[in-house]
Amino acid sequence: MTRHDHPRSTYRLQIRAGFDLFAAADQVQYLRDLGADWVYLSPVLEAEPGSDHGYDVVDHSRVDPARGGTAGLDALSQRAHGADLGVLVDIVPNHVGVATPKASTWWWDLLTHGQDSTYADAFDVDWAAGGGKVLLPVLGEPAGSDGRIEGLEVVDGELHYYENVYPIAPGTLGDAADGPADAAAVHARQSYELVHWKRADTDLNYRRFFAVNTLAGIRVEEGWVFDESHAEIGRWFREGLVDGLRVDHPDGLADPGAYLDRLAALTGGAHVLVEKILEGDERLPEDWATDGTTGYDALADLDRVFVDPRGAAALDGLDSRLRADDDSAHSPADGDARASDEAVDWHRMILGTKRGIADGILGSEIRRLARLVSDDGRADEAVVDALAELAAAFPVYRSYLPQGADQLARAAEVATGSRPDLADEIARVVAVLADESHPASVRFQQTSGMVMAKGVEDTAFYRYSRLATLTEVGADPAEFSLTPAEFHARQQARLAERPFGMTTLSTHDTKRSADVRSRITVLSEIGDEWTATLERLRDLAPIGDGPFENILWQSVVGAWPASRERLHAYAEKASREASTSTTWTDRTADAEAFEERMHAAIDAVFDHEEVRHEIERIVDVVRAPGRSNSLGLALLQLTGPGSPDVYQGGELWDHSLVDPDNRREVDFALRRRLLDQVAAGETPPVDETGAAKLLVTHRALALRRDRPELFTRYGALPVFGDQADSAVAADRGGALTIATRLPVALEQAGGWGDTVVLVQGRRWRDVLTGRVHEGGRLRLADVLDTYPVALLVPADGQQESGAEQ
Repeated sequence: MTRHDHPRSTYRLQIRAGFDLFAAADQVQYLRDLGADWVYLSPVLEAEPGSDHGYDVVDHSRVDPARGGTAGLDALSQRAHGADLGVLVDIVPNHVGVATPKASTWWWDLLTHGQDSTYADAFDVDWAAGGGKVLLPVLGEPAGSDGRIEGLEVVDGELHYYENVYPIAPGTLGDAADGPADAAAVHARQSYELVHWKRADTDLNYRRFFAVNTLAGIRVEEGWVFDESHAEIGRWFREGLVDGLRVDHPDGLADPGAYLDRLAALTGGAHVLVEKILEGDERLPEDWATDGTTGYDALADLDRVFVDPRGAAALDGLDSRLRADDDSAHSPADGDARASDEAVDWHRMILGTKRGIADGILGSEIRRLARLVSDDGRADEAVVDALAELAAAFPVYRSYLPQGADQLARAAEVATGSRPDLADEIARVVAVLADESHPASVRFQQTSGMVMAKGVEDTAFYRYSRLATLTEVGADPAEFSLTPAEFHARQQARLAERPFGMTTLSTHDTKRSADVRSRITVLSEIGDEWTATLERLRDLAPIGDGPFENILWQSVVGAWPASRERLHAYAEKASREASTSTTWTDRTADAEAFEERMHAAIDAVFDHEEVRHEIERIVDVVRAPGRSNSLGLALLQLTGPGSPDVYQGGELWDHSLVDPDNRREVDFALRRRLLDQVAAGETPPVDETGAAKLLVTHRALALRRDRPELFTRYGALPVFGDQADSAVAADRGGALTIATRLPVALEQAGGWGDTVVLVQGRRWRDVLTGRVHEGGRLRLADVLDTYPVALLVPADGQQESGAEQ
């Protein structure tokens, strides 16, 4: 077999010190036997010491020694290519990690020499706003009136602030001895200033990744910055080590299109994907040199075809009552004012949460924009207000002028409608932002995505509670469900527009894994029962924030069984992100009391017999239909248009919650044993082992890799009968995919009855079971009597890939 330019599928591996590139190389044969086409690696360049995710790169010039180094990448590449697997690597062009300044040569040099640094132009610093210094928001308490900082001292020619270490510029140490006595004077002579951490919201003068102070943006639009930060990446392609790239957060770049053009030249036009979130009917710019996104848009469509539209009324009603009854659930940033009998308006809610972010943790970015817009370099408060309103109203992550001019116009219309008192300022600001050559225009395009991500993914997703399945990265929670016809139309569009783009169900960034979401999706079929269950839980273990309790208990049910530690960590993260009853930073007495009740509720799951019984009872209700949803979701993704990715370990049941829970270690030895059993011809039941999901994954991946001619088009297959709504079926060009949806309704109806799917009148083999079916009118009661899914291929006497006769 010869490797090809685009992957037919990928398998994501999280590379870290505990599972390095050598360990990944040891799993190549398993991935090959599973059916994967390419191995897909998380970032491998040198990252912050101890980093498990790798997105905090500190040195672009080498593969991280802690992750296996150059030798490890060589070993992985040789093993993968020897097994006819391609290699896809995640890269991080937007920023570098600066949590440990000495670990980053560039940042250390910048702090040492300031504007005279070799790397001064590599970072996006507003020197004038900092009085010629880089402001570092790290102090627990503000400096004293005399400039003294508790905990600051000179140690071995460096400035130490507790465990934090900073350089001292040549010639500025003077006669100062080690210790705190002269540390303030030395500090005053540096090209950086340590300031109170709260000033990050207003005064920070370097661009970051979102609101993460320890990730400093770099300017890859500068030719030499691109060349130096991509030299090692270029070597990978010159030496044939890597076959494709996944580009992290292109929206943070000054000119993503130009960056991708340069990357294509560097890699010889290799397969490149972008981590880009599309909103609504937004499409990738056609002039971008990319094969597609990393698949969050596909995830949203796949989830929604399994959601029962008939459940919207009950879940909306529950959400409305929770908000009306719980004063504590309301926050000035909610933006969800409504009559008490109406469902919360998602788009109105995010206007409020995004404005809260623009005024809060990203206030320094908005003020920097205001300085760029002004004629005198000052941040006029009316301009700040107008920019914040525009950023909150922006309908997509960013515009790409000139193509995105209509998005800017839409934002201006919404902002003016919300704030007519700002109409003149908004119009003046929009006139500047519409000029793509203006620095403020470029900067606004980089900033709007930050406001969207923090205001939506990291705030509103933890406030919008009607069904937690809907609040996933890249999704529009206002869209409750898709009919099979709507789903098929979107699949056909995906095949036509980006046939090599990635599709995904779980990632290192998803709020809940695919199997958690599949179980929660069942609640759309049992809305009244969930309402009663939630009320009992709230009575037994009250927390005092109804919408948050809805999200929390849905997540507990979706992830159960889970350890006490995992659930406490999730609850704390989710509540503080929601920032309705508690926050990460403002530790009020009310917030502390709320968190005590919240943690007590989690403890009650393990210690209170009635609470535990209630959780286990509802889990028993949703477990089997949740597994049906999981298998259907997996099969539709693995056989659908695009290049499907399997997130590490996801071939078995994976009930992970948000990062870092979703980066837990994977038991590959267990998966190897189960794969051997499946390959030997076993037909495992749909049980707690997850072997049935591994079977579906294996057979679908192997068929897709080894018989690509069966996956050349996409057509909906007609389904007829009383239970037609419970099936979704498609012809991929020879391979037929059939999946069960709405499994609770199907069971309540007594099964499939006379429901049939119409196919060509020939014999078909199900590669999952090996059974042969006569074509024409396939009775679903027969085809789906073993599993809730089927993958059929023409039974032409040829042994099918991965299937037993």
